[in-house]
Order: sequence, then C-alpha cells, then structure tokens
Amino acid sequence: MAGSQRVYKQRIKSTQSLKKMFRAQELIAASRIGKARDRTAAASPYARAITRAVSAVATHTSTKHPLTSERTDTNRVAVLVVASDRGMAGAYSASIIRETERLVERLEAEGKEVALYGAGRRAISYYTFRGRELAGSWSYGSDAPNSEVAGEIADALLGAFLAPAAEGGVSELHIVYTQFVNMVTQRPRVVRMLPLEVVEGVAPAGKHDVLPLYDFEPSPEAVLDELLPRYVRSRIFSCLLEAAASELAARQRAMHTATDNAEDLIRNYTRLANQARQADITQEISEIVSGADALAAS
Repeated sequence: MAGSQRVYKQRIKSTQSLKKMFRAQELIAASRIGKARDRTAAASPYARAITRAVSAVATHTSTKHPLTSERTDTNRVAVLVVASDRGMAGAYSASIIRETERLVERLEAEGKEVALYGAGRRAISYYTFRGRELAGSWSYGSDAPNSEVAGEIADALLGAFLAPAAEGGVSELHIVYTQFVNMVTQRPRVVRMLPLEVVEGVAPAGKHDVLPLYDFEPSPEAVLDELLPRYVRSRIFSCLLEAAASELAARQRAMHTATDNAEDLIRNYTRLANQARQADITQEISEIVSGADALAAS
C-alpha cells in the first residue's frame, strides 16, 4: 500500500505540472485571439474592394487573361493546405488534413493530378512522414502570419499557375483553410482561387439591374496584370489571418478542456491516495492489535 501512495502522489505531481502548462497555453491563446480577430476584420475591407475591382474589369471587358481563363493544356492542379505550426489545438490540423484528403480524392476521381503545397509544420510533417512530395512548404508562425509570407506563397502559386505545362504548370489553384465563424465554431473551407470565378454583375432571378459603364486606362489587360496578383496576395493573406484566429480559438478551447480534465484527474488521484493511506492505517492498527493479543496470550 505504501507503494500505491507513492505512485498516486507522483501522478498528482505530474498532473499538476501539466495543468499549469495547459492553463498557461490557454491564457496565451486568450491574450492573442483579440488581436488576431482585429487583424482579420481589418483585412476584410481591402479584400472585398480588390475583389470587386477585379470582378468589374473581368465582367465588363472581353479581355482574355491567363488568370481568368480555363487552361486546357494540363490536368495538374495545385492545393495549398493551411495548417498550424504547433499542436495543442485539438482537432484543428486534423480537420484541415481530412478536408484536404477529401478534396484530393475528388480531384483525382476527375482525372486530375494534384500538386500539394503545405503551410504550417503540421501539414508538412504529415505529408513528409507518409512519403508524399510537397511542391512547396512554408513554416511561418501560423498564429501570427505576416504579409511577407503571404507574398511568398502567392508568388510561388502564381508562378506555378502561369508556368507552361512542360515546366509543371497548373490549371487550378485550391486553398484549404479554416474559416473563423466565432469563438466556438471554426469550419474547414475549400476555395478555388484560380482561375478567377467572376460573380460581379450577376443579378438575382427576376431582377434586371442597370450595370455601370467602365472605361479602363491604360487598357483592361494592363489593369488586370496589376490587379490580379494583388488580388491573389490579399486573398491568401486573408485566409492566413482567418486560419490564425481559428487556430487560437481552437487552442484556447482545447487547453480549457485539458485543464478541466487535469483537475478531474487530480481529484481522482487524491481520492485514491487517501483510500490507500486509510488502508495502510487500518492494516497497521490490525497488526498492532494482533501483536498485543499475542503478547497477552503468552
């Protein structure tokens, strides 16, 4: 029984250490989530504005641009997986990888070849461990992304999209990330980034909106050449910011649950240790009484 007490005390001590770590991670995530949400909200107006601008140019001109036209010279597609750099966030990265695997299966069923790009060490380690080659990878501090990393990712993906088929060019670009809905709900989402799907100017059924007239200087082609790369960078940066807010929210929730579970374990181990201690005391009393009886009988 004395051995059991030592085991329970060691487990209580180790669980208390884990509880402190879980609590610290929860507080860190809680302190950063506000800033992450503010950054996401601040980036949204620019992303919406540049999306409207690109849609306006593509809708009101007959210009054929590589970023708005379907490619038929290759069946290779690019998929960017936005996961986390660290764990302790529950099923955050696992849900992203599951959604990516479903997308890959669907694309391969359509006869397309998938080139994977990984953002975040969790995605990189997952595919590297399974021997699946990544066309590009970035470890960027997933809970606090910056525009420089978004620019690097956008340049790599744009380069692949504009490259000839013989040099590994892709016909489509898909992004899998986690959409931040609120502190409780974060959803894995798949977005086809390229070729651009234009929705500007499409009126609801039964309505006939009068569309404005546009005149583009110096030319629609030059405007698209300038706008579309900026559009891709802003959309990727917006996805990284939403993923960061989702990661922090998932980590705060997971660490809060882990802290509660640690407290339950400590209570259970304390109860078991007390039971073992009471059993030791009872056994010692029984041995004393038995010894006293034996001395009295002699």
